[in-house]
Amino acid sequence: MTPDDQDLVVIGRLGRSRGLNGDIYVTPLTDYPERFAGMRELYVSSRDGWRKLTVTAARLISGRPVLRFQNVDCPEEAARMTNRELAVPRDQLVELPEGAYFVFDLVGCQAVEEGTGALVGEVIDVEKYPANDVYVVRTEAGNRLLVPAVKQYVKRVDIETKTITLATAGLLDGEES
Repeated sequence: MTPDDQDLVVIGRLGRSRGLNGDIYVTPLTDYPERFAGMRELYVSSRDGWRKLTVTAARLISGRPVLRFQNVDCPEEAARMTNRELAVPRDQLVELPEGAYFVFDLVGCQAVEEGTGALVGEVIDVEKYPANDVYVVRTEAGNRLLVPAVKQYVKRVDIETKTITLATAGLLDGEES
């Protein structure tokens, strides 16, 4: 039985084939690429929805996951799977440390001003940078506001109520269009 689409979380995308046995590289969309080494089943996107496939071999090569699926035995079959998304049921997600959040939980949150509770906008994306992540907020005026995901600006994240409280001093003056 395949879970509903809303019960699945995309954790990677299949890349090019590798070798002669049907192995295929994975581009991880997770901060934990090593998790692929322990996978036994994954959901793979197709035109008809999600299909559960059995993983018969998994390893990391230069830090990048490489998978082999049951009934995928040659490079041609693996190549036909390129660019398909990989997903797991929500209950199989990696447990995050305190203060860390999944991007899909942050997108759609309402960004509000600390103190007043005034709506600043909605988080539409999270961009990753070496120093810290940056929340991309679409303001009420339709502009993009880039908010560094650091304690100086992000005062509180409440996933339950889909609300992120921001200290806006110094942020709103530099609002992008």
